[in-house]
Amino acid sequence: MAAAFMISCKSSKHAASDSNNPGSVTVKHGNELSTALPPGNLPEVKSPSDQLADKIVRTALGFSGTRYRYGGTTKKGMDCSGLVYVSFGDNEISMERSSSQMATQGDEIPLRKVKKGDLLFFTTGNNKRRINHVGLVVSVDGDDIQFIHSTTSRGVLVSSLSEGYWNYAFNQARRIL
Repeated sequence: MAAAFMISCKSSKHAASDSNNPGSVTVKHGNELSTALPPGNLPEVKSPSDQLADKIVRTALGFSGTRYRYGGTTKKGMDCSGLVYVSFGDNEISMERSSSQMATQGDEIPLRKVKKGDLLFFTTGNNKRRINHVGLVVSVDGDDIQFIHSTTSRGVLVSSLSEGYWNYAFNQARRIL
């Protein structure tokens, strides 16, 4: 066990390596002990907005398999904007109710900067100028963007933006958090 002593203004510190965690250093300052990990071995620390995004996504995933219902906001039935509205609302973030209104909230971001908790907006059907569908990003792995949404045919499910239909219908991405 290697040990080092440091002296500083009326206090002493003792540092030693931790045999249970190679590369870490345990520092004793007075009666307090703390362990420091070397750079590169630090645990991932999430920002408050990333932690909130995790909660919102967990809320949305709790509705997986719920059937589609126009205007729905419950486990009995849910539409795409209802899913986003409830997922954010249950986490104390007020959202507009329709996908076209939601597309005016937050900041538009480039697709390459999308992360978990961001919203994806789509123009589906015959009117290619009006946003009429929204999804919530649940994960990003390189170019693969997974989002949860509610479709008329399959209800609440997770899809990939790389799927031809959703890629073609994609309109914009927005960050609320």
